[in-house]
Amino acid sequence: MAELVYNEQGRLLFTEEMKQEYTLLAPQMLPVHFTMLQKVFQLHGYKMDMLTTNHRGIVDEGLKYVHNDTCYPALLVIGQLIDAVKSGKYDPHKIALMITQTGGGCRASNYIHLLRKALHRAGYDYIPVVSVNLSGLEKNPGFSLNFTMIRQLAYSMIYGDLIVHMANQCRPYEIVEGETDRRIDKWVDRLTAEFSQKGSFKTEFIRQNFDRITDDFASIPVRRTPKVRVGIVGEIYIKYAPLGNNNLEDFLRSEDCEPVVPGLTDFIIFKCDNRVEDHKLYGGKTATYIGAGFLANYVKRLQAMMIASIKRHPEFRIPCTFDHLKSLVKDYLGYGNKMGEGWLLTGEMLELIDSGINNIVCTQPFGCLPNHIVGKGMVRKIKDNLPQANIVCIDYDPGATRINQENRIKLMLANARIAARREGASTAAEAAAPDVAGAAPSSEAARV
Repeated sequence: MAELVYNEQGRLLFTEEMKQEYTLLAPQMLPVHFTMLQKVFQLHGYKMDMLTTNHRGIVDEGLKYVHNDTCYPALLVIGQLIDAVKSGKYDPHKIALMITQTGGGCRASNYIHLLRKALHRAGYDYIPVVSVNLSGLEKNPGFSLNFTMIRQLAYSMIYGDLIVHMANQCRPYEIVEGETDRRIDKWVDRLTAEFSQKGSFKTEFIRQNFDRITDDFASIPVRRTPKVRVGIVGEIYIKYAPLGNNNLEDFLRSEDCEPVVPGLTDFIIFKCDNRVEDHKLYGGKTATYIGAGFLANYVKRLQAMMIASIKRHPEFRIPCTFDHLKSLVKDYLGYGNKMGEGWLLTGEMLELIDSGINNIVCTQPFGCLPNHIVGKGMVRKIKDNLPQANIVCIDYDPGATRINQENRIKLMLANARIAARREGASTAAEAAAPDVAGAAPSSEAARV
């Protein structure tokens, strides 16, 4: 058994010996992206399990060990980790828990301390907690992120965005059930295997992969029957994690809808862009300003390549660029509004409506004040300017019942279908109307 080692402040360290013997447990947020992350860690010699558990006991564990005034994502993440420790699936003396630590204004920066407190109360002080951060906040002898690994993790996010974007537009229409998921599994395995190959991050290789991915998903046999498209926005964990939003995407598909979920690429650029805007507003180190701008522009170029690949298949919805999204929000919020999802959340709602997706579920977790301001707080302003917007804000907290959440979404969908019928009737009436000279409609117009 690995010897327990503590630093000067009394924090239990994850040692090099533990890297060889221990399994890292991590909460999952985006199923496709995080599966790729898991494989990247395994490429670098770590034993890792991404937790996909989803049951009421996780909430109960969170309520037991996390203060009830803490945000709902913290309760879920910590509850899921403690539930895994107690599950009997793992030897508690051979596991470590991994969690992100941002260091920003969000209370997520304190998740790691809440988790250690929960382990102490549950009698698991001997389980190390590993911080995943790029700020040097906590270091461990047996865990580090080198440049190669960071690049592989970043590309996992970008490739994951493209895969999910294409898959979401195939799965509701697929003729052979499960075909979309089989393509996802194939690309997750193939891409992560390629990460170890020389030249796998060259621009032309990435461009070719983008084209291969879009071509492969475009080849899935589908039946494009009309469906209501519903955008999903909100606090990042609740928006993406099935555990956090009660399997919202599955529910929408069961209601004969197509879920539309903005990708993580815009969030990555948003975080870089925040540093640039901070420098404009408050000054600071020029090196930070230049570095953040360079990184933002690099990811923007990758995003442009991704969009170009999707454009080759006009039957698929094309996401807009970050710069266009940012321009949409300029009359709503200042660019210094960056806590939580900041102006990006409002921008995502505007971008969805701008692209013809008027029906939106805004996920609101308990305890996330910035999210409520830029989410629910902006709905009235959006509807005043864009009356076609059909937005429902759904609260997610330990006491919220799934049936109540789904009933409110069903009401939004009923309104969406009424609007669709009205639009269809209006279009048919316009097609059947005589022209200015009073001529009868052409046979072609009548068929439309």
